Amino acid sequence: MPELPEVETVRRTLKNFIIGKEIKEIHVHYDKIVEGDTETFIGALTGQTIRDIDRVGKYLIFILDNDAFISHLRMEGKYNIVERQQSLNKHEHVTFHFNDGTELRYHDTRKFGRLELANKNNYRQDLPIGKLGPEPWEADPKEIYTKLHKSRLPVKSLLLDQTIMTGIGNIYANEICFEMRMHPKTAGKRVSKKRVEELVEVSKNVLDKAVDQGGTTIHSFDANGVSGMFQVQLQVHVQKECPVCSGEVTKEMVGGRGTYYCKSCQKRKG
Repeated sequence: MPELPEVETVRRTLKNFIIGKEIKEIHVHYDKIVEGDTETFIGALTGQTIRDIDRVGKYLIFILDNDAFISHLRMEGKYNIVERQQSLNKHEHVTFHFNDGTELRYHDTRKFGRLELANKNNYRQDLPIGKLGPEPWEADPKEIYTKLHKSRLPVKSLLLDQTIMTGIGNIYANEICFEMRMHPKTAGKRVSKKRVEELVEVSKNVLDKAVDQGGTTIHSFDANGVSGMFQVQLQVHVQKECPVCSGEVTKEMVGGRGTYYCKSCQKRKG
């Protein structure tokens, strides 16, 4: 699943190719990709020019002249920029035709991703983005501590809760727990204020490294042919051996998500 660094890579890549382009036509080949009425979505955006692309957590926001639309890539979503004459792939479900003959195509093997018309002036306050917590760079450790301290859930699950702190997905949650030398099943209420401060800082550092290297290429992620490189630095996720103690990396399910950790380096304390 694309996480914050991958989505940021997509944003930066697309900005190099589509800013200033006018949408001549939109064809939706699979209606369920669009939240709400498909014809309203098409009618509102056709004829407008893409002016900017924003990102909040794992959401992309395409900002046009008068409106905006939100894109959530979910499991397998990606964007391709192609010439109009290129044949349509069976997994390309929405096509934005630009007036210069190029196209932006939304590709999604599993069809889980969604596009949604939005108010360009209020999208950060409106749903679905309005329900998100702060990104790590804007997070107040005191507020994060208050939220964690109320919960008996594993810290790994709490890192994945986008209403607490947004942008962290399964891969980076595993990496953050390892950097913290914290067992992923440690209960939120057992994490001290000092450790929460460290948690926020480590989250920022792990995501910064991933953003700098273009995200993590796992399975099928790419950003119009630009693949992430952070997978070469993953310390515990999908690894066999701990880079610190050379012990075996354990994989088990925590909160329904595949979790990798070192039993030796990440002792459970609650």
